[in-house]
Amino acid sequence: MNYSTFASESVCSGHPDKVCDQVSDAILDAALKIYPKSRVAVETLVTVDHMTIAGEVTCPQKIDFENIARGVVEDLGYTVKEFGFWHKSPVDVFVHQQSPDISQGVDTGGAGDQGMMFGYAVDETPELMPLPIMLAHALTRAMDELKVTKLKYLRPDGKSEVSVKYEDSLPVGVDTIVLANPHDPKISHDQVKFDLYQHAVTPVLKAYKQPLINIDKLIVNGTGKWDIGGPATDTGVTGRKIIVDSYGGMARIGGGAFSGKDPTKVDRSGAYAARFVAKHVVAAKMARRCEVQLAYVIGVREPIVKSIETFGTATAKQADIEKYAWKLLDLSTPGIIAGLKLQRPIYRETAKNGHFGHSEFPWEKI
Repeated sequence: MNYSTFASESVCSGHPDKVCDQVSDAILDAALKIYPKSRVAVETLVTVDHMTIAGEVTCPQKIDFENIARGVVEDLGYTVKEFGFWHKSPVDVFVHQQSPDISQGVDTGGAGDQGMMFGYAVDETPELMPLPIMLAHALTRAMDELKVTKLKYLRPDGKSEVSVKYEDSLPVGVDTIVLANPHDPKISHDQVKFDLYQHAVTPVLKAYKQPLINIDKLIVNGTGKWDIGGPATDTGVTGRKIIVDSYGGMARIGGGAFSGKDPTKVDRSGAYAARFVAKHVVAAKMARRCEVQLAYVIGVREPIVKSIETFGTATAKQADIEKYAWKLLDLSTPGIIAGLKLQRPIYRETAKNGHFGHSEFPWEKI
């Protein structure tokens, strides 16, 4: 038997980096709603009592960047000045139009940038995602929901980390869970831990048919105290949670972030296409694990690299897997956009709880 442990983390929707991702993607959605072929590359930065939005947007109508940003911040629960960052904090906007040097290549159907992208799938969960990252996402999503339902003393921001035990590359149980969430200091640390164990950890493990862990295997707020979270205590920037956004470290990544980029940017659309192909290979039971790599050159339609790795888990010949996989989707930039219907305002929801493993997204459809 070969034994190992693997950990993945996720973050709540109010985490500073995720505030930025959601603002950037809310701006993208606004542009696509006005004009589906809008070009967007927007970065957001948040810190104590301040937000800065910068980048490029090409859209036939004016977009109210500041108002969109304030709406996102308010939705995330930053509505109290005492948090040190809230929906009335100052917002600076520095946005211009897309460079004509990039536009001339994209207008003819070429990729919006160079780069390599990876897609991954594994049969560990119903979503065909690695178990550690899906558990981590489920826990942060549970904490987000509890903030507005049963545990209103919880405040915006938060993190999870899940360690899963493996035997011969198969998950056999959860070893440790780490949760962090700022909360009203009037509530004791022991109460927070008990409540999160009861209302987050227990239902999530049951949903994924995992044995329950003892409460002493749950770590909550490692220092024992966390009152104020968010940008007042940790600066956030768009695109800093690429492992959270993808496969929790279980698969290779190309390094490009997703949020704030329209689908002509292959950092985003290429990664979605690679996941789409990998998921189909595993769903077709041609392999237990599958990783797909694509690589593009700016201004060129077709990928210059297409490869499939199944890590010794294939149940079909490599040639048959490739024959099946490469017919699933036109992997040119326009082909991906059309095949997955990506020029729609669907992106703000991707900027929390990861971009993969959620059935509502078109790249997850079988």
